[in-house]
Amino acid sequence: MTSQSSNNSSQAIVAAFAHDDVAIRPFRVDVPEAALADLRQRLANARLPEKETVDDFSQGVPLKTIEQVLAYWRDRYDWRKVEARLNSYPQFITEIDGLDIHFVHVRSRHANALPVIVTHGWPGSIIEQLKIIDPLVNPTAHGGKAEDAFDVVIPSMPGYGFSGKPSSTGWGPERIASAWITLMQRLGYKDFVAQGGDWGSVVTDFIGVQAPPELRGIHVNMAGAIPAEIDAASASGAAAPAGLTEEERSAYDRLAYVYKHVSYAIWMGDRPQSSAALADSPIGLATFLLDHDAASLALIARSFDGQDEGLTPDDVLDNVTLFWLTNTGVSSGRLYWENKTGFFSPKGVKVPVAVSDFPDEIYGTPRAWAERAYPNLVYYNQPVKGGHFAAWEQPDLLVHDLREGFRSLRSI
Repeated sequence: MTSQSSNNSSQAIVAAFAHDDVAIRPFRVDVPEAALADLRQRLANARLPEKETVDDFSQGVPLKTIEQVLAYWRDRYDWRKVEARLNSYPQFITEIDGLDIHFVHVRSRHANALPVIVTHGWPGSIIEQLKIIDPLVNPTAHGGKAEDAFDVVIPSMPGYGFSGKPSSTGWGPERIASAWITLMQRLGYKDFVAQGGDWGSVVTDFIGVQAPPELRGIHVNMAGAIPAEIDAASASGAAAPAGLTEEERSAYDRLAYVYKHVSYAIWMGDRPQSSAALADSPIGLATFLLDHDAASLALIARSFDGQDEGLTPDDVLDNVTLFWLTNTGVSSGRLYWENKTGFFSPKGVKVPVAVSDFPDEIYGTPRAWAERAYPNLVYYNQPVKGGHFAAWEQPDLLVHDLREGFRSLRSI
């Protein structure tokens, strides 16, 4: 398969039926076998770098892990399994603000289910949230009560997965938030809540800022709560300000580490189009996506060593393969270029907010900072384990926090 035919296949994957501007069209994933054959051929011809000159992760994804990913992807991985799983849920596409938006929409059989729109981040996709759908929609089969039920809406962000790729500028997190409000209104919901992690947290914060009358509240697991002076100091590499508590000092040090090592965000925020190799090399794409943060990379590496800690090699490659088949390595990165706001700082949310501060998140959110950033904080929890991709790594713990965090908002 040529590069042009591969690109045409990715376009065919996201094709849907003829439509008008507000139609909601059914969608099924149906990857052409030729696209999978092309992927297998590229993996067979992959050229790898030499071994790193260190014995740790300080130079990035180690050769051992790259070789393990390549071998598993080439010899053992089966895309059709996750394709069938995706197609087991109702999926749709609708045009919002001139762009096709793909989303999963699962309604609960329980009466008075609370609608929630859940937003993924980078380098994620709707694959991240698949594990939380059934526990949210059918809580009585997953340790909950009927009154814990949610209707679940999970959209693919613009430029990600099966959503359209913007052909002009302007699709930053504020515009995505506005599109998600339109989506929930178009689905007929008179009340809803919103949840997100990573970019999903930023989008969800802006849903809270825009505060449509239908919105009851939000939950985030990467809170936009770092005080402005802390954020600025950590970004500059300055010493921690005086007077911080031990917990705040730890959060400061972790954030300073992020700013020093967030090379992927700097690259995509400045030159996303120069990442063209992500559209041409599947193992190059995989390596780039895996190196998001130190804790997640270590967890993924352990999973390919056979350690079961919440993620499996199939989990990892389901997400990477979706990026490859939809050719969204570059288009997804443009969100960093579009963003004009601080990732971690408060956005001015006044609606009710629930926060989960997972221990292996890229930075910590002490309760005092959360209360300062979100004056209507209704729930705060520090789960016992889990990291940046909470829905993917620790779905049960995230589901618990969504049930508890939104409980007081159901009766509004």
